[in-house]
Amino acid sequence: MIDPLEGLPPGVIGFDAVGEVEASDYTGVLVPAVGAAAEQGPIRLVFVMGDRFDGYSTGAAWQDAKVGLEHHSKWRRMALVTDVGWVTHVARLFGWMIPGDFELFPLADRDAAITWAAAG
Repeated sequence: MIDPLEGLPPGVIGFDAVGEVEASDYTGVLVPAVGAAAEQGPIRLVFVMGDRFDGYSTGAAWQDAKVGLEHHSKWRRMALVTDVGWVTHVARLFGWMIPGDFELFPLADRDAAITWAAAG
């Protein structure tokens, strides 16, 4: 499941991955929110994978790869907030492929990630 984050600065969208994330979570929640953000201006996203995150289904992993390609020129900043070892490893290897600016933050720095996404 992907739950929206509340109380973010204007122009920033954010989500918390909970349980196992399915392809339908992307197509039903994340993709429409990214599309709406792109219509309003640059996309600034905070994505949290915390203690309640259990992993991705195969379909969700494919949807995740496609999200960055859509609205390619509209991506400004994406902050990934996690302490999950394998996610951190993959983000360090492939973060350069994410359009716009990308930063990886530990869970303890969630507020700093939000501030970073809103800046610039």
